Amino acid sequence: MRKIGLIGGISWASTELYYRHLNKGVQKRLGTACSAPIILESLNYCELSRLTTPEQWAHAKDVLIASAQRLEAAGATALMIAANSMHRVAEDVAAAISIPLIHIVDETGEKMKADGIKAAAVIGTRNVMTEAWFRQRLVRHGLTLAPYDATRAEAIDNIIYDQLMQGKVLEESRRTMKTFITDIAKQDIQALVLASTELVMLVDPDANVLPIYDTTRIHVAAGVDWILGEGS
Repeated sequence: MRKIGLIGGISWASTELYYRHLNKGVQKRLGTACSAPIILESLNYCELSRLTTPEQWAHAKDVLIASAQRLEAAGATALMIAANSMHRVAEDVAAAISIPLIHIVDETGEKMKADGIKAAAVIGTRNVMTEAWFRQRLVRHGLTLAPYDATRAEAIDNIIYDQLMQGKVLEESRRTMKTFITDIAKQDIQALVLASTELVMLVDPDANVLPIYDTTRIHVAAGVDWILGEGS
């Protein structure tokens, strides 16, 4: 098996999901006695929360590049970032290392393209839902993305940051997300992109009105393929 590097800590709830499901994926393929060879660096999340200014993002880029370089030096053969939002600086991180970076948006876009999906809506943190870097990268894979609702994006952002990233799962928020997803599905789309690792704590990707492409699940599957020597 190939050793994979994982940048985590953004948030710890997301990191735990990645660690658990990378191991479960390897066990499913090789047997319960096996586990995934992972080098994990958990970053200090309070330095990377709700970034808004260019200076904050420049700092985040430097932090992630340094982390990626440490993981490569420690023997990682590929890199994963356990957060959708931090992929905003993924190209800069990839350029600073010599090992591949498995990109969460590209893996999701390729999966949706293979499934024949042409039109979708994105659900995630405010910056993922609204900013061009995420949306344009998905569009490269032949997708048309539905417009977002700014008020809904703000409410989902608050649920993610103020509850889920702290490990809090509230039934009221579960009902809110169900209502949002039902409303979003009324648009002229074929699928929903669940572009927040933490949202799976509230949303069941297998039980909704439209197919849901969980970026975390797809990303982890690509990581398992790499570990087992099947990734490019």
